[in-house]
Amino acid sequence: MITIAPLTHLDAHALRRVITGYTSQARYVVDWRDSDEISQFSLQLVPLAEPFTRRYDYLDEETLRRYQEGLSHGCSAGAYAGSELVGVALAEPQAWNNSLWVWEFHVAEAYRRQGIGEQLMAWLTARAIALGLRIIVCETQNHNVPAIQFYRRQGFQMDGVDISYYTNKDWPDGDVAVFMKKRLPTDG
Repeated sequence: MITIAPLTHLDAHALRRVITGYTSQARYVVDWRDSDEISQFSLQLVPLAEPFTRRYDYLDEETLRRYQEGLSHGCSAGAYAGSELVGVALAEPQAWNNSLWVWEFHVAEAYRRQGIGEQLMAWLTARAIALGLRIIVCETQNHNVPAIQFYRRQGFQMDGVDISYYTNKDWPDGDVAVFMKKRLPTDG
């Protein structure tokens, strides 16, 4: 049985077991045209000849410290199988635009496709609504088609592209940032 609970402390070792990476069979090719008359982005899903695998190894001490500080907002949750962390959603509300920004959203590889991501997203959505936020924002890469497909099933839409979010060489062949957003019911 999986339990979803607010996170109050981060265990670096447990996070590294959950935040591991992904494999994709396709990618979104980003086409960008920019002139005085028109600026246009389009994304087209294209199958890959070979699977693309990305492994994450960026959880340095500074990142972990920043994430730990973010827990004070009460918008981050863990998914637990017994006492083992098997999923994580690290999020922080942004007052200036009334949004919930999801910094990390992962399920351990052995626990994927079991509904844990849906449970974590339902928890985040309920928390954002309770805080009166208007939108949830997730960022991923054009290569991370499994994440994009998951976010779409959860009611998110592609809402933005950044061709230099990670480096100055992201476009045309590198990782392009894709922003997915889920609009929430609000009074205003």
